[in-house]
Amino acid sequence: MNKSLVYIFIFLLSFTAKASFILLPMDETTQQNHLKAYGITYWCLSKDYKASWLLNYRGGSFLLPDVAEIRKECQIRGVSFEVLSDSEEVSILEEISSPSQNMESVILEKAPKIAVYTPKGKQPWDDAVTLVLTYAEIPFTPIYDEEVLSDQLLLYDWLHLHHEDFTGQYGKFYAAYKNTPWYIDQKKDAEALATKLGYAKVSQEKGAVAKKIRDFVIGGGFMFAMCSATDSFDIALAADGVDICEAMFDGDASDSNYQSKLNYSNSFAFKDFTLERKPEVYEFSDIDMTSKRRIAVEKDYFTLMEFSAKWDPIPSMLCQNHTQLVKGFMGQTTSFDTALIKSNVLVMGTCEINGESRYIHGEKGKGMFTFFGGHDPEDFQHQVGDPPTVLDLHPNSPGYRLILNNVLFPAARKKKLKT
Repeated sequence: MNKSLVYIFIFLLSFTAKASFILLPMDETTQQNHLKAYGITYWCLSKDYKASWLLNYRGGSFLLPDVAEIRKECQIRGVSFEVLSDSEEVSILEEISSPSQNMESVILEKAPKIAVYTPKGKQPWDDAVTLVLTYAEIPFTPIYDEEVLSDQLLLYDWLHLHHEDFTGQYGKFYAAYKNTPWYIDQKKDAEALATKLGYAKVSQEKGAVAKKIRDFVIGGGFMFAMCSATDSFDIALAADGVDICEAMFDGDASDSNYQSKLNYSNSFAFKDFTLERKPEVYEFSDIDMTSKRRIAVEKDYFTLMEFSAKWDPIPSMLCQNHTQLVKGFMGQTTSFDTALIKSNVLVMGTCEINGESRYIHGEKGKGMFTFFGGHDPEDFQHQVGDPPTVLDLHPNSPGYRLILNNVLFPAARKKKLKT
């Protein structure tokens, strides 16, 4: 009898000590591939496994159930993981829940449906988000103007915009590239598409696209934009109904005194900006700080703000990283003049040396948006025709982690916000 009780006790002891959870640590020293760890978490959500994002715990770690296929997937993708018992998981969650700790556990509920706004035939390395989504093995759907204008954004939770021009000025590439075959072809293609969709000008068609994207966000969608998509999107909204394009772009002169006709209340993030009138200048407005930067390459870093994980979980999620100091990188729109950012927009990353903001977030209607300055976090000064960034060389990139924070963030929503 006593012997039987001993066996039962040993059995129960071994059962309670059994591993029940997997931790994907996201600190600087432990995780060998931060970027693919996001892909593992997304993959788990897509298979209806429960997951938690442990904000500010070891760099924003992920807690997953201990399942054989998850372990195997981590091993295949080269993602570091730690196996936890029930008691270890309880201890971690108790530490996180303590009022003295700036930490929080956020439940991730679903794998968000992702759309990337990109023209047909665009190379994957033209867009850092496409590049990192592919590397992290997170599925996405490329869409462009036809899909946007036919209301297909309603099928998605998350939309990315990158090196785009919503003003109809073809990226302001006129001075340097107006005689190159690719520029001529892109202009012809854009004009043909605008005509096909029933618009007299590319600027009018792109403006209609910008308003559809605006409506997607207002209805509860999440938009993440980088590089020139940030300011050109806001400019297109502010210039609705105003011709700001010179003759080489749309065949006729711009509206007289168009600067005074801008409606800043239409824009998401920026106010009181002045447009760049000269078509030969590779710049849209004074929002961008590229030409005003006086920072040596070796000193070009920006600092992530620290937020209360318990009271401000949204910016905390968006800023999760294994370092608060992130290496800077340039783009057509490198960073934003802080003085031109609306007061209701949250600045999450700044370079105090230059008085610029790099990473900002805001709400619009029922949805949210994040703007991130620069083109490629691991290519300091990306040029047209440069080779693609090889992310196998940068699996722990802090800049690319910020992109993936935004990709995973909609998974934490408690209810569907879209109407």
